[in-house]
This record gives sequence, C-alpha cells and structure tokens, in this order.
Amino acid sequence: MTALAMKSKGTWLNWSVWAGDVQPKSRVKPAAEPKIAIRPHDRSPSTRHSLSKSLDRHAKPVQTGKNGILLGECRLNAGTFTMGADDGPHPGDGEGPARKITLDAFAIAPLTVTNGQFQAFIQETRYKTVAEQTGTSFVFDMLLPACVTDKSPALQAPWWCEISGACWHQPEGPEGAGIDQRLDHPVVHIALLDALAYCGWAHVCLPTEAQWEFAARGGRDAQPFPWGDTLEPNGTPRSNVWQGTFPHSNTARDGFVGTAPARSYAPNAYGLFAVTGNVWEWTMDRFTALHSPRPQTNPRGPLNGEHAVAKGGSYLCHASYCQRYRTSSRQALAPFTTAGNLGFRVAKKSNTPQELCSPHTDQK
Repeated sequence: MTALAMKSKGTWLNWSVWAGDVQPKSRVKPAAEPKIAIRPHDRSPSTRHSLSKSLDRHAKPVQTGKNGILLGECRLNAGTFTMGADDGPHPGDGEGPARKITLDAFAIAPLTVTNGQFQAFIQETRYKTVAEQTGTSFVFDMLLPACVTDKSPALQAPWWCEISGACWHQPEGPEGAGIDQRLDHPVVHIALLDALAYCGWAHVCLPTEAQWEFAARGGRDAQPFPWGDTLEPNGTPRSNVWQGTFPHSNTARDGFVGTAPARSYAPNAYGLFAVTGNVWEWTMDRFTALHSPRPQTNPRGPLNGEHAVAKGGSYLCHASYCQRYRTSSRQALAPFTTAGNLGFRVAKKSNTPQELCSPHTDQK
C-alpha cells in the first residue's frame, strides 16, 4: 500500500487511507439524491498503481509553487461558534448535534479554486487528475451537448451520466465547449487526491470541516445560510441552486443552469463568495456521523475511514429533494469521487497580526 503524505505550510498530513488503503469494491452507483455522484471503487490494480505513482510525484510541495494563491484571502481571528444543526433534513448526514467549537486563527480563500488557477497548476506540474487517468467522470445530463448519445446513465440516478473524457478541462466531455470561456468558474471533476496535489504545489491546505463552516457562516451563528435564515430574502436568489422541478426543469432564475463564476452573488460578512450552492467543496476531514455534544477546540475528523467530508451543496440542490445548500450541510464522499459539481477551496494558517475579518462578532 502506498501512503500519501501531503506537506502544507510545515504540517504533515498523512493520507494513507486515501492513497492506497481503500480496498477495491464493486461498482457503486450514484446516489439517488442530487448530491454528488459516487465514483466507482472498482479501480484495477494497474490503474491504482498509476494513481499512486502520480500522487507520489506531488507528495511534497513543488518549490516553484505559488505562495500568493490566496490573493485577497480572508484572515479570520480565533473564535467560537455553533457548528452543525439539530434540524438537518437527512439524519444520516450527521449534522447534529449542534455544538460549540473554538478555532485558532486561520486564512481561507474568498473563492473556490477556478479553472484558470487549476490550469496554471497543470501547466507547471503536468499533473494528471483522477478523472483524466481513469478516463471518465459524471456529468449532469441536462448539461450534455445534444450530439452526445452514449450517456451511460446511472440506474438509481439517471440524471448522472458517466461520460468518457469528462474532466476538469472538458467539464461536459470531449463534445463540450471546454473552459476557455469559463476560466473564472470553479474547477470541477476534482477528486480529493487532485485537491491535495494542488495544495502541495500552492503551499496551502484544505480547510477542516470546522474551519469551512466557521468561515461560511460569516458570523451568523445557528442560521442556515451565510446571509441569514431565508434561502431567497425578498425573493432574490443569493446562491446558485436548482430552481424549478428537479431534475427535469430548471428555470435558471438565478442566472445559471450549471456552474456560475466563482465570484458570483454578494459575499458573506467575512468576504467569502458562493460558499453554498454552485459546487461541493472538499475538506481535509474524514467523515463520521457521530459527534460529541461537548465543546471542542480545533476538532478534526476521525483518524480512520474511507470517506471525506464535502460541504456547501451545488447547483443541483433543491428544496424538494436534498436541501444540502445550508452551511451545516455535509456529505461523505470516497476520495476518488469526481463529478461536474465537485471542486474545492483552500486555506492556510493565519500568520500575520493584522486580521481582515473578525469572527468574534455574531452578526444577527
């Protein structure tokens, strides 16, 4: 088994379970709900060996990595907030119990990593993503070009189609438009392993789940959305989520059917854009649905497990089905998961005394 150790800003994160300790399983179909499609686990030994070799090449930060990748970063002071929710719509997601969490200061990017940023990483390192190496990824059927006839829909969730050649630079597959006109959109079809490789190059890290939720709430403790307690205040869309009847009709009243530019809608009180809706975002924590109700400081996920936590929901979330567009929403994903609504945002330790945001303040 191959262990992947990602070093980020002086901290070694052992990801052996992601790199090689997850045993091959039978093919897993996409979930019936419009959260991310689960990538198949039936990786052949040769494919798994190729993935491990590629990951090993990026196990340590490349010396030419860009330390300025967090341009416009939001620096958050140490503070305490209420994490999770007791009224989550899916008990198995493990949102509750609501609990008091205290965090040290850290910095987080205001935007998800964009196609343009990821392209710079690829051009410098020649890294091949999991979707590129395995040859397929999942695309939402409404986004596929009309000329695509071989859609291979998933039986339990036929809106997800496994498309040959779909990857970060061809989000809808080889017949799609590519990313030239979408360089400011979030990069998608990103596996956890791809996100970690990027972080190693850029000398940053993924946020923990607690850091992500703390930043996403923007000081609005115990409220479901970054802007308050209503999905659309005064009937105005504040995020890129599904509008209409899922999965057959999207009115695009918010202006988008697929991804929106990373800098869309108004930012939250801490300066973060699109933390709910648009694309799911990887965190560095392994998944568990069991949480202590006691106050904790700088919590991390369990030491073992075959899934990681993704946060934020995506452009496919809708009130009639998943409702995972809330700050406390979460889901468990296998590390090889890739799809057209899965990306990431990066973070790092805050190392300057001059902070840009003040998470001590609970903005009502």
